[in-house]
Formats: sequence, C-alpha cells, structure tokens
Amino acid sequence: MPDGSRVAPLRPFATLSHRLRPQGDGLTKMALLLVVGASRGIGNETVQRALADGHRVRALARSAGGSLLERPGLEKIAGDARDPATVARAVAGVEAVIETLGESPSLKAVVSGTTLFSSATRILIDAMRATGVRRLVAVTGLGAGDSRGRAGFLYDGLVFPLLLKRIYDDKDVQEQMIKASGLDWTIVRPGLLTRGPATGRARALSAPEDWRAGSVSRADVADFLVRETFERRFLGKTPLLIA
Repeated sequence: MPDGSRVAPLRPFATLSHRLRPQGDGLTKMALLLVVGASRGIGNETVQRALADGHRVRALARSAGGSLLERPGLEKIAGDARDPATVARAVAGVEAVIETLGESPSLKAVVSGTTLFSSATRILIDAMRATGVRRLVAVTGLGAGDSRGRAGFLYDGLVFPLLLKRIYDDKDVQEQMIKASGLDWTIVRPGLLTRGPATGRARALSAPEDWRAGSVSRADVADFLVRETFERRFLGKTPLLIA
C-alpha cells in the first residue's frame, strides 16, 4: 500500500479548509482565478467548483459567452486561447491560472496531430510572466510525459497509438514548457474521465511506480484543481488523478 506522501485522497467537500484561511502564497478566499478552456468538461466543472467555494472566476473560452450561465462572481471572456491580446487581457489582475484545454479526437487531430496545447501554453506562460502571476495548475492526462505506457495493454497498445498519440505528442511539449517556465506549477494528469457528481474519493498519485490505469469524474478533477491551486501540495509535481 503506497504511503501517504505519495497517495493523497481527496477530502470531502464539507471539510475543505482552503475556503476559510489565507494560504502561504497570499491567495485567499475570494481570489480571482482564471480558468482557460472553461466552456465544457473539466473547465466548466472547475468554474462551478471555484464559484461554489467562494472565489471569483474569470472564464476564458471561445464559446464562454453562450455556454456559461450568468452567476455572481463570474466574468466571461469569449476568445481564443492562442490569441496573445486576448490572453493578456484575461491574465491581467488574476491571482492564479487553471488551464483545462481540451481537444476532441477528431479525424484531423488523430491523423495530423495538433499544436493547440503547446501554442496556447506558450502564450499563457508569456502573459503570466509579463504580469507577475506565478501560480499555474494545468491539466494534461494519463499518457503525457513520463506517464506514457503506464495505463495497461488495451489503452497503451490500442487506444493510445490509434487515437491519441499525435494529440499527446503536443501535450508532451506543453508539459515541457510548463516545467521550464519558472512558474509555481502543478501538472495534473487525470485518468479516464467520467460523468457524474464529485465523490471525494479520488486519489492523487505522485510517485511513478504507483501510476496505473483508472477513472475519475470530471467533478472530482475540478475539485482537486481548485484545492491544489491554494494548498500547493503538489508544487512542481505531476500527480495522476484516479478514483
């Protein structure tokens, strides 16, 4: 059984202590957080989680204007995460950034790959450096970086090479950029994403020998992203998140 330093269970929502106290890096309740890729999936769940925890949220997505309901504390910016002017405007004045970009495995992406993750992340890092925003929590996935080849035969031997490899090649570049950025970063690698409510039972595995295939709800990922932004338990690490 892995020890507690490598496997971190998520605490139930009712006991989330970061809602009530300032953190060591100066982030506090009612912090202004930027969520990049906020219109769907993990990004949308992250917006809702952060608002529920009492934070203000700036949501950047191409379809932010129509896909996110108006809520107190929510500021929506409709725009492309690869447009430097849009990203500079989104980053200005925030205290931390959560990057949740996603790419559907379309035929074009499967065959030709993508540069979405690397190009958007380079622009984001430049904007954060320019404005002095240091905290970045980014989502990639199981199969990115040194987690490749650790998900079992079916995924590693069939699903990944046939559908995801070229997409994840760009996520590899994204991770390298983040690690070299000089920012206070955490890279989160969720397992197979599922629907449904947050359970509080997901685990963050930081030691490579513990990495394995597993699933996790998007809501649980969102909860982890918001908490990790403040708690910084995995600063400079790449935890795998599974239930």
